[in-house]
Amino acid sequence: MNPKIDAILAKKGNQPISQLTAYDYPTARMLDEAGVDMILVGDSLGMMMLGFPDTTHVTMEHMLHHGECVARAVKNALVVVDLPIHSYDTPELAVANARRLMAIGADAVKLEGGVAQEDKIRAIVDAGIPVQAHIGLLPQSIKEDGGYRMKGKTDEEAAAITRDLDAVIRAGAFCVVIECTKHTLAAELTRRSSIPTIGIGAGAATCHGEVAVIHDLVGGFPWFVPGFARQLGNVAGEITRAANEWMSNLKLPE
Repeated sequence: MNPKIDAILAKKGNQPISQLTAYDYPTARMLDEAGVDMILVGDSLGMMMLGFPDTTHVTMEHMLHHGECVARAVKNALVVVDLPIHSYDTPELAVANARRLMAIGADAVKLEGGVAQEDKIRAIVDAGIPVQAHIGLLPQSIKEDGGYRMKGKTDEEAAAITRDLDAVIRAGAFCVVIECTKHTLAAELTRRSSIPTIGIGAGAATCHGEVAVIHDLVGGFPWFVPGFARQLGNVAGEITRAANEWMSNLKLPE
C-alpha cells in the first residue's frame, strides 16, 4: 500500500481524519501547507467553479483539468479525484478513467455507490488504484432520487446503506464517505466498518473523519450554503469589500 494510504489507515480510531475539497492550485497548496490529511477534487466543482446546478453535468475533461492543477500543488496530502457521472458505467471504463486520473497526479479516486458499484470498485483496486467509496446520499443520483434529502430514515433505507458499506469493504475500498445519512445510522456504520468512515452531513463525531467543501467552510459561495455546513470564514464578503474599496479609489486623469 502507498505510504499516504497507510497514514490515513493508521489514524482510524486514533485521530480525526480531515478532508477538504480543492479545485485549483492556490487553494490546494494552502490546504496542503495547513496539514489537511486528504484533498478531494470533488465533482462539486460543477457548482462551485463552473456554475452548473448539480454534479450531473461534470465530465472527465473537467476532472482531469482541475485534478492536474491540484496535484501540481500538493506535496503531503493524499489527493483524491472524483470519477464523474457515467465515467464508471462498466468495470472496464472505470479502470480506464481511473488510470487517466492517476496519470495526472491523483493518489486515489472516488466513486459513488455501494452494492451497485462493487464490481467497478474491485476492478479499480485490482488494477492497483486506491478507491475512496461514497454511500448514503449520492449527488450523481439526485435526479433519480428526487433531490437532496437525508438518507437512512427508514429501516429499509438503513438496511440498504448497511449493505452498501459491506459491499465497498468487500471490494477493497480503503475508506468510505457517508453523506447526509441519519446520524445514529452513521455512528452504527462507523462501529461496523473495518475501514475509515468520512462523514459529511452525517453528524458530528459519528465518523472517523469529516470532509467539507472548502467554499462552504470559508464562506466563499454565498448563494447557497448547506444547512449542515460550518461556515468559519467570510471570503465572499472580503472579496466584495476589497473590490468596492478598489473601485472607490479609481480616479480619472486630470
